[in-house]
Order: sequence, then structure tokens, then C-alpha cells
Amino acid sequence: MAKECNSTSCTKESCEGCPSRKPQSMLVDMNKDSNIKHVIGVVSGKGGVGKSFVTASLANQMAQKGFNVGILDADITGPSIPKMYGIQGPAQAAEDGIYPMTAKNGIKVMSVNLLLPQEDEPVIWRGPILANMVKQFWSDVIWGDLDYLFVDMPPGTGDVPLTVFQSLPVEGIVIVSSPQDLVKMIVRKAYKMAQMMNIKVLGVVENYSYVLCPDCGKEIKIFGDSHIEEIAADLGMEVLGKMPINPLYAEAADQGAFHAVDNEYVEKAVEKLYMMERE
Repeated sequence: MAKECNSTSCTKESCEGCPSRKPQSMLVDMNKDSNIKHVIGVVSGKGGVGKSFVTASLANQMAQKGFNVGILDADITGPSIPKMYGIQGPAQAAEDGIYPMTAKNGIKVMSVNLLLPQEDEPVIWRGPILANMVKQFWSDVIWGDLDYLFVDMPPGTGDVPLTVFQSLPVEGIVIVSSPQDLVKMIVRKAYKMAQMMNIKVLGVVENYSYVLCPDCGKEIKIFGDSHIEEIAADLGMEVLGKMPINPLYAEAADQGAFHAVDNEYVEKAVEKLYMMERE
């Protein structure tokens, strides 16, 4: 049996094998009735870049390919996934946990909005409580058999993203950005956080890249020229998609009909996710 360290008489030799030197895993146990193959985080360094839109688009595409897919809405204070899919709670509780709700295309969804009395009730919680809720979405939710679980993360690099990276077996992340010059710094922050947490960056998807003129089809770059290729090259990551502003997608989300959206602009990201299943 290894001896406990005595700080007054510690030497390099005496400390070999000391339990305190061994890294302790912070991973939370999955619900016993869940079996999830791949956990993918969708992150952004700032709000308003369309992170939930990309999460739902990726989930839709993978579901269309025949995979069992779920979305864990970790944006506790700003949940939008249930609204996009037209799902309303309350979610059903069971003896061994709580069941996610299912969208019309078969995607399983868990969000704090499915647990609140009213979906417009504000969640006014401090960081540790928010983080614990995310852990419970992993340990207490009965996800069943899933090929892919997408985690829609809150913006930034605070408590909840840190908890997701430390507590869930995240296999890779997709970073979401927009063309504004400010985003250069934001993308770097998200990328560096993933590096520090030893999480693989699958690539970056740029939203709001342009809008197509309805008359001539010309690309109009409302937010200016994109620099995402040079940012990605500098960081050694791949650009997985550049999405235009599409009013039809926005309308589908507002009407709770996002299950019908087939976002072709994330196909490169989908191919990368599909390769995970084949590896």
C-alpha cells in the first residue's frame, strides 16, 4: 500500500506512488440506462453567432443519415433548442431518472426549459448551480442508445463550458463564428480553451457569411469580408462551413419547425462527424 505524503519529510523518492500525485478524473458517471458513443460540443466565444442553429443543423443532418441523435442544451440561462423544435415540457420523470423529449425527426432533447413551470421563466442561478444542472443532464437523464449527443454550450469560457469539458467525455468540438473582425480574438479564446482542456477541435463553422440577393443571386457580405480561412490556417484547424443568412431557416426556428431544416452548408462538418463512426 502506498504511504501518504508527509509534507515535513517529503522527498522525490518517498513521494513516488503517493495517491495525491495521481490525476483524479472529474468525469461524471453516465445514467445507467444510457449508452452514448460520441459527445460533440458546439461552442462560441461570444453570444449571438448562431451556436444553437449550428447545433440543431448538425443534429438534423446526422439524424437524416440514420443515426440516433440527442441534444443536451447546456445553455441553461438562454435555452433555445426546445423552442426551435416546437417541444414543450414537462419532461417525464421516472424512478431512475428523467426522459428527454423527442422532436418530430426523432432527435432527443433535454433542456432546462423542459423542467420549468413556464418556458419564459428566468433562470437566476449562480455558476455552481448552473454547472451542477449540466452534470445532472448527463447523469440523471435516460438518453437510451445514442450515436451522437450534441452539447449546445453557452457562450464564453466560464463555469458551464469548463464543467462540460471536465465532466463529460467530449470527443471533439465545433467552434461557431461570424465574419466580424472582433471574432478573430473570440475564436482564438475558444480554441485555446479546448487546447488547455485537451479537447480536439474538429473545425470552425462561420455563420452570417453573406446573404443571397433574391433577384440576382449575388452574395452580399453584410458583415464585411470573411477572414475565417486565415484565422483557421493560423490555428491549424479546418473551416467546416460558411453559412449565409437564410430567412427560411429563421422562420422555421421561430415556428418550432426546425426538424424540417436541411442545412446543406454544414455538410463538411457532417462528413467529419461521420468519419468518427467509421474509425
